[in-house]
Amino acid sequence: MRKILTLTMRGLVTVLPLALTVYVIWWLVNSVESLLQRMLLGLGVISPQHYWPGLGLVTAFFLLLAIGTLVNAYAGKLVLNFWDELLGRIPVIKTIYGSFRDVVSMLPSGSGEKRDLQRVVLAQFGEAHAIGFVTREDIPNALLALGGQEWVMVYFPLSYAFGGYTVFLPRSRLQPLDISVEEAMRLAITAGLTAGGSRAKGAPTDS
Repeated sequence: MRKILTLTMRGLVTVLPLALTVYVIWWLVNSVESLLQRMLLGLGVISPQHYWPGLGLVTAFFLLLAIGTLVNAYAGKLVLNFWDELLGRIPVIKTIYGSFRDVVSMLPSGSGEKRDLQRVVLAQFGEAHAIGFVTREDIPNALLALGGQEWVMVYFPLSYAFGGYTVFLPRSRLQPLDISVEEAMRLAITAGLTAGGSRAKGAPTDS
């Protein structure tokens, strides 16, 4: 009975991540398709007789391409800065919009520009070590008078949770790690319980 339960749980652990991944992708694609379908039909851009499945996704792709092209232009950057400043003056909205903007800014832009999570470091706290991400090399002027000339801002994510801690640490206490931001983030957020090949090789087998 114990053997059957063990094999069942292993099957669940194997299938569940794939099933959740497929479900999230399906939900996202279906949501975008439904939203753009209602928009195209509601605006009269296309008639229901001429609408075909997938047209919403194609429309979303070209919309994102057009928006990216506009934002990449000088005039588009001015409009984007104006929009950020405008929303930054509205109470409550500035907090929500700023939080989402900061999270999305961590995604790769594909332009080769430096991301907000600039590099991975290992910080030492007594006998313990923690993986962190340098987010800023230039310290605010208010902290320079407190000895912050050699400080950097380091973000430490929480495992299995949204959020983390931002700490000012001297550069001398940080050791650069030769690891990608994505791999280090996955390692930190999952508390090291990633389903990698190294764990599979050393996994014990039940008799």
